[in-house]
Amino acid sequence: MADFDVIFVGAGHNSLVCAGYLAKAGFRVGVLERRPVVGGAVVTQEIVPGYRFDLGGSAHILINHTPIVRDLSLEEFGLSYIDLDPLFFAPFPDGERIYVWKDIERTCESIAGVSSEDAESYFRFVTEWRPMAEAMVESFMQVPTPFNVAKSLIFHSSVHKDLRRRLPAILGSYGHLLRNTFVSPRVQAVIGWMAAQSGPPPTERVSAPFALWHPMYHRSGVKRPRGGSGMLTLALAGMIEAHKGTIVTSVAVERIIVENGRAVGVRAVGGEIYTAGRAVVSGAHIHTTLKLLEGQVPPAGVAAARRSKIGNGFGMMVRCAVSELPDYDGSERKEKNLALPEHRALQFICPDLDYLERAYSDFLAGRPSANPALIAMTFSAVDQSLAPPGKHILFLWGQYFPYELASGESWDDIGDNVADRMLDKLAEYAPNVASSVVGRLVQTPLWLERELGLLRGNVMHLEMSINQMFMLRPSLRMSNYRGPVRNLYLTGASMHPGGGIMGAAGRNAATVLLHDLD
Repeated sequence: MADFDVIFVGAGHNSLVCAGYLAKAGFRVGVLERRPVVGGAVVTQEIVPGYRFDLGGSAHILINHTPIVRDLSLEEFGLSYIDLDPLFFAPFPDGERIYVWKDIERTCESIAGVSSEDAESYFRFVTEWRPMAEAMVESFMQVPTPFNVAKSLIFHSSVHKDLRRRLPAILGSYGHLLRNTFVSPRVQAVIGWMAAQSGPPPTERVSAPFALWHPMYHRSGVKRPRGGSGMLTLALAGMIEAHKGTIVTSVAVERIIVENGRAVGVRAVGGEIYTAGRAVVSGAHIHTTLKLLEGQVPPAGVAAARRSKIGNGFGMMVRCAVSELPDYDGSERKEKNLALPEHRALQFICPDLDYLERAYSDFLAGRPSANPALIAMTFSAVDQSLAPPGKHILFLWGQYFPYELASGESWDDIGDNVADRMLDKLAEYAPNVASSVVGRLVQTPLWLERELGLLRGNVMHLEMSINQMFMLRPSLRMSNYRGPVRNLYLTGASMHPGGGIMGAAGRNAATVLLHDLD
């Protein structure tokens, strides 16, 4: 008898979502994880004593457009979400600021302080593009067949009637779209910087949909698991184990075993073999998965997937334990740790799209951006369990930073200096940051590869360009979540719809697998 019905390689959140659905359906599930903790890039650990740091994604937006939390009853296993409102906060050098609230009218009031014309344009932008954004959500929750994509994005009743008129905007760049929609560079930057989170710069063709997703932020909001981002994956693990699934950590898989053209199990580093009676599911990076199969599959069957582009990274993180929250007023308040509305929001440092494009130009030249665009996150303002009493955490994400440096230097040598530069940039907007850091973790593109298995530091696994989306992710032959041999299935950020904390790739893979096993 096989050890398990279904074995999962890797315990990232998509693997755990898929395993959760399989376990709920009654299959004997085994999950093997290389690291000593579950969660992949959705994990929270105490790095500086007393401070709990996320090691990957922190803001939970996309998963709240799915039924996963409800389907798997994750609240019963310790998952509790905190709503963050305002969603986004953008300060500017001259003291102007924009708040994006979940409420559209309140957001428009804030934008009116910068541009009354853009306040009206923003309401119109959100209203007019919402059907398109809703159609994108629908397409993300399905296997990306030509029929499904066409049904969701082309022939959807609320999209089709205006598609011909809107097609030029959809096929353009988000930089062009936003410059043509809004007068103020600052309003353009707020939407554009969020659109850039998947990697594409403002000039990339067919990148406009990343900005057209913006209306959905007013639908789902931004949420945060109480206790840290990793509470999602801990809840998933608890759910799987409650359904008699097995999760084994500190076990690195070195081989997916193929016999007679079928995946039948895996071999771990050290030689231990785990057998699967029905299927093997890999949640690892697609290029890592192909290495686990090396020599066991016809080269022609995996050639396109091998050519899929990882790119040269694009972002890095500095996670800080801090004595006080950022003071964007630049004043000495009596209570420096008083949490203000901006501390609940994702805090944007990106004054205009030109600034973002200059940062990307540095990246293309193979050097860390001299003036990176930043997102600061201070979740301890809404969840004091993350830091000692009176103290806080500060997470700082920046773009753009190449994995491979033109200078030939190693990130191990320059990482701390680049982290200093990121903090210095934030200090231009919140001067007290410079003296508030009491400990930190620097996550360079090399660190992301080494520790989290994110090859070349790409948090999306593969570049999120139009030629690597939908039916082409990671290749036309494998985009249906089925691997290059029988009984092998694929999930994770290498698959449709890509990176981010959504779980759709896990749910979609489970749908395919349950269909095949029925």
